[in-house]
Amino acid sequence: MNIEKVFVAGSGLMGSGIAHAVAFSNKKVILYDISEQAIEKALKSINKILDKQLEKGIISQDKKDNVLNNIETTRDLLLASSCNLVIEAIVENIDLKKELFSKLDNICSSNVIFASNTSSLPITKLARATKRTDKFIGMHFFSPVDRMKLIEIIRGYDTSDETFNIIKDFSLLLGKEVSTSKDYPGFITTRLGLVLMNEAVFCLYEGVGTVEDIDKGMKLGYNHPIGPLALADAIGLDICLSILDIMYEEYKDPKYRACPLLRQMVNAGHLGKKTGKGFYNYQ
Repeated sequence: MNIEKVFVAGSGLMGSGIAHAVAFSNKKVILYDISEQAIEKALKSINKILDKQLEKGIISQDKKDNVLNNIETTRDLLLASSCNLVIEAIVENIDLKKELFSKLDNICSSNVIFASNTSSLPITKLARATKRTDKFIGMHFFSPVDRMKLIEIIRGYDTSDETFNIIKDFSLLLGKEVSTSKDYPGFITTRLGLVLMNEAVFCLYEGVGTVEDIDKGMKLGYNHPIGPLALADAIGLDICLSILDIMYEEYKDPKYRACPLLRQMVNAGHLGKKTGKGFYNYQ
């Protein structure tokens, strides 16, 4: 099956980035959100990405116009019925995701593939909200989607080989590299990344080093493009804490126990870039 039209549910940072990537690859995309304000913000974000690409000579004006013409926005979930792939990119809450997929399952024909952009929640559990567990898969994009080359594909317990191969080919069509993970909490990338970030917070908590020295050590000593504390700020400390709690609950392993400092900062509302203050001050 060729993917010709994609329904992206959720127009936040990830959803808008995914919609841009699909439209850029000359596929039609419907970008859905319950909030008109969120949709308007997403279109501004996509336009900003395209303007930067235009300024750098990466694309022409015709290409920009073509990408925008490939994007349709809606607040009507029923339009998902016209697509052959649904990519969910809403908030990282398993109950909300399951509720959305259950609704979509009643709207879409049985041959439509469902994918979740979750970075930590179990694909197999999400799939059970539908009657198409063989056509359910994880597509973990990375932010910013237009610059990050990886899509981590996660196979649920019942995901068919056919579904996996279709999504792998589609990911390559988007110009991405693919890594494949089994459906265990945190998958590969989130599991490794969050353990590193959490350990960096413990180093700060225990007075081993300053924020700057911890990040410099990983950037210059291990050639990471960004330090773990700066990366946590960019992701959002509340999201990092939520993922660590999910992995701790699922694995029952103390190595996933969130650092008390991280929890304290979240309780204080210092969530990183989005609030202007985290491990660094962005105000």
